Amino acid sequence: MGDSVTRGVLEASNMDRVLEIFAKRQRRLILFALQGGATKHKSDFVFRGADNGDDPELQLIHTHLPKLAEAGYIEWNRETDEVSKGPRYDEIEPLLNLLETHADELPPNWP
Repeated sequence: MGDSVTRGVLEASNMDRVLEIFAKRQRRLILFALQGGATKHKSDFVFRGADNGDDPELQLIHTHLPKLAEAGYIEWNRETDEVSKGPRYDEIEPLLNLLETHADELPPNWP
């Protein structure tokens, strides 16, 4: 990879935000689940074995969905609990595709 490509990726203004979003497994799984474009229900994202032993549903509604919605990666209707791709989902879709394409090169039990 050339210096200009590396520098451009590393200096991208939103890279820290994207990596923070991808830092938690539950958020990655939510984003992967939305790749097909279908609207999902909040209950589709209550994963067992969530972070820190806290209640997975509480983590979802108080941390993960709000963080993804704030970043614009999802739309979350709190009245109906429907979740769909947000207006900025297309910014992270190439990274999701890259991870999916190279899944066999990632550590076991990832994402």
